[in-house]
Amino acid sequence: MRVPLLDLHEQLKPLRDDILAGITEVLDSTGYIMGPKVEALEAEVAGYCQVKHGIGVTSGTDALLAVLMALGVGPGDLVLTTPYTFVATIGCILRLGAQPLFADIDPVTFNIDPAKMAEALAAPKHAGRIKAILPVHLFGQCADMAAIMGLAEQYGLPVVEDAAQAIGAVYPWREGGGLTWRRAGAMGVAGCFSFFPSKNLGGIGDGGLITVMDSELAARIRVIRVHGGEPKYHHAVLGGNFRLDPIQAVALSVKLPHLPAWHQARRRNAALYHELFSEAGLLVNGIVSLPKAVYQDLAENAGGQIDYHIYNQYVIRVRDRDRLRAFLQENGIGSEIYYPIPMHKQGCVAHLGLNELSLPEAERAAAETLALPIYPELTPQMQKIVVEGIADFFSKE
Repeated sequence: MRVPLLDLHEQLKPLRDDILAGITEVLDSTGYIMGPKVEALEAEVAGYCQVKHGIGVTSGTDALLAVLMALGVGPGDLVLTTPYTFVATIGCILRLGAQPLFADIDPVTFNIDPAKMAEALAAPKHAGRIKAILPVHLFGQCADMAAIMGLAEQYGLPVVEDAAQAIGAVYPWREGGGLTWRRAGAMGVAGCFSFFPSKNLGGIGDGGLITVMDSELAARIRVIRVHGGEPKYHHAVLGGNFRLDPIQAVALSVKLPHLPAWHQARRRNAALYHELFSEAGLLVNGIVSLPKAVYQDLAENAGGQIDYHIYNQYVIRVRDRDRLRAFLQENGIGSEIYYPIPMHKQGCVAHLGLNELSLPEAERAAAETLALPIYPELTPQMQKIVVEGIADFFSKE
C-alpha cells in the first residue's frame, strides 16, 4: 500500500458539493474581488482565533509582509526571528531592506528559544535597531509566548506571530493567578496565517489572513492591502495588491467548521505513532526521537478538547535521515524534510555575513528531522506501514 505524505482527496469528498455551490454563487455574482464572501470568512476566522479583526490576504507570505509594512519596518532595521523556518519568514524582512536577527531554537519544540532571544536583545550592537520580534509557531505548536511577550514588553517591541502552521493551536496563558488558553495569532500585535492547500485549514490555491486586536493597526493593514489607496486613487502610503479571492474564501468557510475535528484526528494519529514506534523498539538507543507536545499535560488536566498541538507536521529526529528518506520513497512511503538548510545558511543572506553564524540547534534539526504523514484521513494501517518501513530500514543496518 502506498502512503503519501498528504492526500486531500478524502477530505474533499464530503465537502465538494458545498464548495462547488459556493464557487458557482461567486461566479454568477460577477463580484470576483473581495466582497461579502471574504468579509464573512474574515469574521469567522477572527471569532475562531478570539480576536477583533480578520483581514484576508493573498498568502501567508503577504500577511507577514503587510504587517511588517504597517509597523514601519524598513532599511537598516533588525527583526528578531528564528533560523529554522520557511523562507517566507525572513524573505519579507529582506524585501523591506531590513535584516533578520537570528536566535537559535529550542531542541525540544523546534521553536525559537527565549533564552537565546534575550541574549540577542541585550547585545549592545543591536541597541536601537530591532524593530519587531517575529516568532514562528512551528509544526502546529505555539512558541513560548509568555517568555517572548515578557521580552517584548521589556524592550518595547511589537510581536508578530508567524502562525502559518498553527491555526487553532493554543498556548497556556497564566493571568491573575488563573490559567487560560490563548489562540495562536491572538497574543502578539498581529498573527499571520497561510491557507496553502497543505495546511490544516487549506484553500484550493493560495490565500492568507491576518488577525489583529487593535483597530488602528487593522485599519492601516487594510489600506496597505489595496495598494495604500485611502480613499480610492489617493495614496499617502505605498501598499500592495494583497486581496484574498472570494473563491478561496468560499472554500475556507466550508472547511472551517471541520477544523476542530481535523485537529483532533491529527492528535489521535500522533498518539498512535507514539505507540507504534515504542512497540517496534525504535525509541531505544536514539534511533528515533518523537515530537513532544509540551503543553499536553496542562491541557489534559484542564479537561475537554484543547488544541495544545495541531500537528501541521509530525516531525521525528532520526539518524541517517537522508538514506532513510530515500528508502521510504523507494517503498512508496511519503516524507519530507522541514527544513534541510536553516535560514542563516541560505544564499540569500550570504551578502549579510550571516552564513558565518553558528546556530547549532537549528543546524542539528536541519540534519536530523523528517516529517511523516499525519493528515486526518490517514488510517491506522497506513501508519503501521510507515513505522514498519522505518523499522525495516534500521534492521538492515
